Amino acid sequence: MTALISEKVQLVGIIDPDANAAGTLTTGWVSMAAFEQLLAIVMAGDLGAAATIDAKLQQAQDSSGTGAKDITGKAITQMTQAGTDKSNKQAQINVRAEELDRTGGFTHVRLSMTTAVATSDSGAVLLGMFSRYSPGAAATSVIETIK
Repeated sequence: MTALISEKVQLVGIIDPDANAAGTLTTGWVSMAAFEQLLAIVMAGDLGAAATIDAKLQQAQDSSGTGAKDITGKAITQMTQAGTDKSNKQAQINVRAEELDRTGGFTHVRLSMTTAVATSDSGAVLLGMFSRYSPGAAATSVIETIK
């Protein structure tokens, strides 16, 4: 096989790792016309006292977010400092293009991550898998790919 992994898997969205205050952060909208599947990876670092992190995939009809709504069944179990999760854990969410509401004209996906109660270290990446047009386009924040 001569193809590089970076030609088959692309970093297409990111929530920068940071000490994130309570609130919701999202990636940009990603067209599923370019990828067969997406994989979201949510990373919780040190969580604040009683902090929680929720994450889900949402779908829209275009890159502007028209008609945005949650994708059924594509949300993590809440991560919480008070529970058994504690800090320094990860969660993954998979989605296939055919899982979108195609009859409703939904074509784009984004990751939404909500931190609640206390500032917490966290971040997330959204990976485009099985590019329909290899190599797939990476997020604009990717500054270098070594081949």
